[in-house]
Amino acid sequence: MSEADRNPLAGLTFSLAGPGRVGTSLAAWLEAAGAERVAVAGRRDLARLTTGGQDLLLIAVPDPVLRDVAAELARRPQAAVVLHTSGSLDASAVDPLRSAVDPFRSSCPPVKTAGSGSGPGSEVGSLHPLKAFPRPLPDPAEARGVFFAVDGDPEARALAHRIAAAWGGTSAEVSPEVRPLYHFAATLAAGGAVTILALAEDLARRLALPEAAVRGYIELCRGAVARAVETGDPVAALTGPAARGDRATVAGHLQALAGLAPDKLPLAVLLARETLRQRERAGALSPEQEELAADLAARLADSPPIL
Repeated sequence: MSEADRNPLAGLTFSLAGPGRVGTSLAAWLEAAGAERVAVAGRRDLARLTTGGQDLLLIAVPDPVLRDVAAELARRPQAAVVLHTSGSLDASAVDPLRSAVDPFRSSCPPVKTAGSGSGPGSEVGSLHPLKAFPRPLPDPAEARGVFFAVDGDPEARALAHRIAAAWGGTSAEVSPEVRPLYHFAATLAAGGAVTILALAEDLARRLALPEAAVRGYIELCRGAVARAVETGDPVAALTGPAARGDRATVAGHLQALAGLAPDKLPLAVLLARETLRQRERAGALSPEQEELAADLAARLADSPPIL
């Protein structure tokens, strides 16, 4: 293996604003690919972060403060490219850095593409890893196969694609118009799934089931997700009585839930109905599934609006 293969980002200099779980992980992946980290600063010590003459400033701060951080950093010399890691916000979130004046900007930026800008300030963009970070994940193997959403100025996009490829990930442009729903889908895939698992655990504890039952629910979830990963088709991995069109079992579930946790009943009906809607993407529903879908629609029609 050549040196270029071992260190595909050799020669790239960067600093990090926001050393949280995401920022710490991505900085470690950059270094593992040969990049040189110059400085790191948190939200409270941004004043000491100077990135003039560097190739990249990576901003990994929470969405609510991203624009403020960009405005504060725009008061000083800039890196050639700025990439933020937000999934819901596009490159315009760091626009103040695009217009910032930097007399020290590198004359040899890391990636040049047709149409890339050469004026003052930075080329700005986003690099969002479609991955959960329950803790810092410094092992570069964690990046392999991860999808990275990219947008922004030409030079910023080019560098983002280059970084993703160096990590063994895949990348594509996700435009500002679809960014909110792209991120919403991400919250369903991660937070939504865990919310449902937490609800299963909540019901188990209300029923005074043993701890082994709670662990069993976790294993059920793991197996179902593993099936979806194995097939690459979540619809094919749908399982359970709603997916099968088992009206009697679903009705029994809903009746029992109405007694124990009636506040969860609307959610259960909606989830069962959505299961059938997703199942229909794979082909026409069976008569049993159609009948269950009609039952669920009738229940929703008789229920008050869900806010």
